[in-house]
Amino acid sequence: MNNIHIKRGFLPLASLPAFEAAARHQSFSRAAEELNLTHGAISRAVAQIEDRLGVDLFVRRNRRVYLTRAGQRLLLTASEMLSALDRTVEEIHRHDVHSPILSVSCEPSLAMRWLMPRLGRFREDNPDLNVEMHMAGGPVDLLASGYDIAIRRQDFGVPDDYVVTPLWSELAGPVCDPDCWQTILARDLTNARWLHSRTRPEAWDIWKKASGFDGRPASEQYFDHFFFALQAAVNRLGTAIGSLPLVIDDLAAGRLCAPMGMAPTGNDYVMLTLDSLKKDGRIARFATWLAAQSHETAEMANHLFPLPAAK
Repeated sequence: MNNIHIKRGFLPLASLPAFEAAARHQSFSRAAEELNLTHGAISRAVAQIEDRLGVDLFVRRNRRVYLTRAGQRLLLTASEMLSALDRTVEEIHRHDVHSPILSVSCEPSLAMRWLMPRLGRFREDNPDLNVEMHMAGGPVDLLASGYDIAIRRQDFGVPDDYVVTPLWSELAGPVCDPDCWQTILARDLTNARWLHSRTRPEAWDIWKKASGFDGRPASEQYFDHFFFALQAAVNRLGTAIGSLPLVIDDLAAGRLCAPMGMAPTGNDYVMLTLDSLKKDGRIARFATWLAAQSHETAEMANHLFPLPAAK
């Protein structure tokens, strides 16, 4: 019977990433910057490995370091091992394509004012798939968070390896209660209380620049979130900058009006995924449904606010 035993943990494995970075850069300082550690922490990690092996991994000359033959051999193995570990962790983090749960992250205002009122239709057509909603906006790490899908207003950079599916182009303009516009405001935006949100503080300025409007409000009020400003407009508390599709249902039902029209903001709403839609049947089903809802919303918006034909 073979009496050879493998001593697991012979090397301080926690020190390997520091060694690999230092060896790859042949610089302790650059390794420290990459791993967000101190130069001393990199030096101690390398020293731990050298002490265990009993050999030098680097030759230190004139404040620079160079790999020894032993260091070159260990770098090759460490790089392969860490890459394999990264691949395994990524596979673990990705959801099982057969899971009955689809994890969707969506911007809060969009989720509450547009997506969730329509989500019942998806559930009726897909009773075997439970959509788990997460409210979040801005940049998203799909792998770390475990989200299958993120729906975002693309006003930030997206990693090159994400699959980006366009949904619609955003339109925006002042919105308020129709009766207030005709009576209290006398069809004059300068008579209005302008509602602002701290999550989109530039909304009014962007619209004024795009429209050429140079008037000032009678008064102003600030809310912590865009959703609250829109709801305040519905509740006749003032006039907010509303965007499509967030106010499409209110406009169609007559709860709000957009007396100055709507104009493109230059931002698009998109769906973000890690893999192509064909790889995961759950994502494909949701994406197909979402595309249909997006098309329906775009048709409603075009009917309400037809854009001029391109010359």
